[in-house]
Amino acid sequence: MHRILVINPNSSHACSAGIDAALAPFRWRGGPSFDVATLAEGPPAIYDWRDWHAVVDPMCRLIAREPADVYVVACGSDPGIEAARAVTRQPVFGVFRSAVAAAVARAERFGVIAIVASSEARHRAALRAMGLEARLAAEVPLNVSMETLLEPVTARARMAAAAKLLTEAGAETIVLACTGMAHHRAAVEDAAGVPVIEPCQAAAAQALLATCPGQTAGSAGMA
Repeated sequence: MHRILVINPNSSHACSAGIDAALAPFRWRGGPSFDVATLAEGPPAIYDWRDWHAVVDPMCRLIAREPADVYVVACGSDPGIEAARAVTRQPVFGVFRSAVAAAVARAERFGVIAIVASSEARHRAALRAMGLEARLAAEVPLNVSMETLLEPVTARARMAAAAKLLTEAGAETIVLACTGMAHHRAAVEDAAGVPVIEPCQAAAAQALLATCPGQTAGSAGMA
């Protein structure tokens, strides 16, 4: 059986539980296993570049000691993807890049809901690397903490309002750019009236493709 290791690079076990729940539809008897690992050395959330850089080394060390057929970095700013790929021959997918790939497969222009405004620079760097920055309609930050985001309904009205702003800006699909948003996806989609992409699920689909016979890191799709 193939093993897909999904790494939460922050230290929030509540966030990891949300990631695990989002992956439930991708688990079936006899299929690849999805294991979720929480990076104990990580910050409570990745808010800025300092947090982003701080998780790269411990995440690479985790990958080096934990064998898997596919690795997924489950953070909305894809920290350390290039470094992670340097320590393993297995495919490494970032959830943000996977979600953007899913978004542009469904529509010409997409919008992004971010946890904080400081995420935007990291998202734009990823979009430039993908050659897709011009297809971003807008990005709206919530400017809330991870703890607030993980509450069942506390941030939901703010997320719905952000989604409406994005559709007004021309977004035809929306990317949730934080793994702590997973449990809000359906409500945001109802408010926006356009498809809403949950990043861990988008990366899970890419990871499953990478486990298919004949697939390799180079042929498994965009990450």
